[in-house]
Order: sequence, then C-alpha cells, then structure tokens
Amino acid sequence: MAATVTANLSDNLHRALEEHDLNLLLSLYADDADLRVIDQRHPPSTPLELHGKEAITNYFREIFERPLTHRIEEEVVADDHMAFTEACEYADGMRVFCSAMMQLRDGKIVREVDVQAWDETTH
Repeated sequence: MAATVTANLSDNLHRALEEHDLNLLLSLYADDADLRVIDQRHPPSTPLELHGKEAITNYFREIFERPLTHRIEEEVVADDHMAFTEACEYADGMRVFCSAMMQLRDGKIVREVDVQAWDETTH
C-alpha cells in the first residue's frame, strides 16, 4: 500500500475516534471487515466477534453515544498493518485503555483485534 494511503488512513482514524465521527470511522472499514474485542466481559476464549460493516457500525455507534473521550497515544504503521494504543476517559473520570492491531487491504481496515481494560466494569 502506498505510504500516502496509509498516512491518510492514520490521519482519518485519529480524527474519527477523537471527534466521534462515526461516518468517517466507518468509511475506513471494508464491507467484509472483522472486529474482535477482548476484555473483561469477553475473554480470549469467548471474544466479541463482529463480522461485516453493519455489526461494526452498531458497536461503534453505541460507544460514540457515551460521554467518553478518545485519544490515540502510540501508533505504528506498516504497508498492510497498523497498531495503536488508545486512552479513553468517561466524564466521571473512569479510564479505559485499548491496544489495537489492524490488518489493511486496499486502504481499508479488514481485520481488527482490540484488547481493552477499564478502571472498573460498570459501563
């Protein structure tokens, strides 16, 4: 993948997450994308598995409706992979940390694995 395409994907990902821009975020995923989430409610033996853009849309819509800030802290970008860490904070001060690995194809995210941890699990 060209460096410009990867840089644009990275810039758009930052903006989409940090500004809660659902349409921009969804434009970064391929129609057949997969998202796997591992956290306290979804351990490695039974992760949350989302298949296709519609399921991913519903997942992020619910997250973006929360009083939650998102900030990408660290990022590594290669031709066909991108990884980043994300720090999130609820209005009440509770924090969430996410480490994400993405597989890219033709400038789109086709597979993502997120591992996340919360200060507590009430949200």
